[in-house]
Amino acid sequence: MTNVKNPTTFKGRIIEDPKIAKFLFSDVRMSWVWLVVRIWLGYQWIDASLHKVTNPAWVTTGEALKGYWANAVKVPESGKPAIAFGWYRDFLNFLLNAQAYTWFGKLVAYGELLVGIGLVVGAFVGIAAFFGALMNFNFLLAGTASTNGLLLLAALLIVMAWKIAGYIGADYFLLRFVGVPWKAREGAEAPNLAPKAGR
Repeated sequence: MTNVKNPTTFKGRIIEDPKIAKFLFSDVRMSWVWLVVRIWLGYQWIDASLHKVTNPAWVTTGEALKGYWANAVKVPESGKPAIAFGWYRDFLNFLLNAQAYTWFGKLVAYGELLVGIGLVVGAFVGIAAFFGALMNFNFLLAGTASTNGLLLLAALLIVMAWKIAGYIGADYFLLRFVGVPWKAREGAEAPNLAPKAGR
């Protein structure tokens, strides 16, 4: 009698990605596309950060962020408020009352700069894109549409392509160092990296 696994359990099952998803997010041939996307996105973050990191209202007093939060939490007498969710307004009011803008301004300014640098040089691209997406999401929750929707979409796509988005960049070395090596396609011979005997 053969041992047949119970088809109603999930043990040992692997659900394969569709071919198009594998090509877009795992095939190193697409790394050229992600190089363009991540450099464009990284430039946006660096550009946004440069006027903040040199501005004392962001990195010393936090007054610029205080003003941004204060405008966001306003509820106009007529029309819709900038913030659609009451819980997020309460969160920003809590930060305002705690004077968190004094240190949060630095976090935003230097966080934007680090995200931009990480994306441009291709260092831990998935992590950099995640934190960029988190900032875009918060800007959207605070009622600032602007380009945040497009930047959020680009960041989420880069997060999905984290394995290859930095392949042409520092991740080529960094991901191998932390134990995420790339392998050759089936049928293609993987390079032999073992040292040769006698040398």
